[in-house]
Amino acid sequence: MSFSSEKKNNHSQNPNPNPTSPLKKRGTRWSDLWLKHTTKSKPLNQMVVAAAMQQLQSLSSPRKSNNNNVNTLIPNFSIIDQTLLLSDELLLKILSKLPDSQRNSNSLVCKRWLNLQGRLVRSIRILDWNFVLSGRLIHRFPNLNHVDLIPGCLILTQSSNIFLSSNVLNMHIDSGSSPNWFFCEENMLPVEVIDNGLSALANACPNLRRVQVIGASEMGLLSVAEECPTLQELELQKCSDNVLRGIAACGNLQILKLVGNVDGFYGSVVSDIGLTILAQGCKRLVKLELCGCEGSFDGIKAIGKCCQMLEELTLSDHRMDDGWLAGVSYCENLKTLRLTSCKKIDLNPGLEEYLGSCPALERLHLQKCQLRDKKSVSALFSVCRAAREIIIQDCWGLDNGLFGFATVCRRVKLLYVEGCSLLTTEGLESVIHSWKELQSLRVVSCKHIKDSEISPSLATLFTTLKELKWRPDTKSLLPSSLRGISMGKKGGKFFKRT
Repeated sequence: MSFSSEKKNNHSQNPNPNPTSPLKKRGTRWSDLWLKHTTKSKPLNQMVVAAAMQQLQSLSSPRKSNNNNVNTLIPNFSIIDQTLLLSDELLLKILSKLPDSQRNSNSLVCKRWLNLQGRLVRSIRILDWNFVLSGRLIHRFPNLNHVDLIPGCLILTQSSNIFLSSNVLNMHIDSGSSPNWFFCEENMLPVEVIDNGLSALANACPNLRRVQVIGASEMGLLSVAEECPTLQELELQKCSDNVLRGIAACGNLQILKLVGNVDGFYGSVVSDIGLTILAQGCKRLVKLELCGCEGSFDGIKAIGKCCQMLEELTLSDHRMDDGWLAGVSYCENLKTLRLTSCKKIDLNPGLEEYLGSCPALERLHLQKCQLRDKKSVSALFSVCRAAREIIIQDCWGLDNGLFGFATVCRRVKLLYVEGCSLLTTEGLESVIHSWKELQSLRVVSCKHIKDSEISPSLATLFTTLKELKWRPDTKSLLPSSLRGISMGKKGGKFFKRT
């Protein structure tokens, strides 16, 4: 009885008396569990498994347990990362195929992916100038070709609720700013600091193709011109004649935007001297935009004479002297002339026989300009008489009389008029009837152009067009006689003839 009782007690203490139970064996090691898992799944390459086990045995370290002094091997789990078998070049090709929306998440995988993802970044916008001066920008993104430095050059007041905006610059301002109305100059880094950053950037990124900067000097731009021979696009804000001495060394520059004076932000002067320096140095320009720049006939003529590849010229809020419009005719290969936010065109353009014209011009684009002076508008259409497209958007003062000067443009194929409240149906009809090659017409938000005033001849002209967008006034009603041409319904109509 005592024997059976003792045996029963032993069974109660050890519910699994099987001598082959894992509890009776030696302690299980991590390497055994890992091998057991890999043998049940898809077989790996035998050479990879052998190399992995060899590294496990060499890099693992013994650790004693508090209970039974069992030696446990801690494997190097990085060997399980199969991407380690790929070279950097191959992994870069894979990461480059992924969408940009996954860029941030890919950078969080590991340090290697962070560095590789940084090598794929080509464009960046700098918010902290110390990021450039410390060298972290180049170390993090070594293959940049487009850098926007403008936000980093400004000491922004993020806590302020006052936001100042213009066509070229936006920034927060402090309520305690001085009342001289040049807020940007008060919150800009010193010129020496900006030049040092430009020099460091140019030395580390010789393949830069596009740079945007504000407040730089001649020396800073000269370092970019010398170290970055492939630079093709440049935007300079707060530019002056002296600064353009450095930009003249950019022999391969093709796209240039110069911002001289911006009301409420900063004041600087670009005159005929700077335009002449620019013309003699950057002879391969294709697109040129002048914002808030001064000048006259001499500066525009120098650009036309020297920059023979120029195809697009944009003037925004210009401060040109009288007579500058005659210099545009020297741009023999100019295809697009764009005027935006100009308070005047040319108050004294001179005699028409001296204006000339641009024989290669294809597009005249006027946006948010004041077209109140008859001499200015007449001279503008005379210089652009070869234009095939005329686009007029939100321009003040354009009435029937001023729009009538556009009849000199005999080759117009597209007319787009938007937001011209003084233009009437009669004034529009008198001009477009003289254009025998007109194919496309777009009229939007011109409240004095009424559907009820459409004549039968104008309705017939509409039927011959390949493209028509007619939405002058959505409140007007379409006469029953014109319903067959599908116009005047709610929201307007837009069609193309194939």
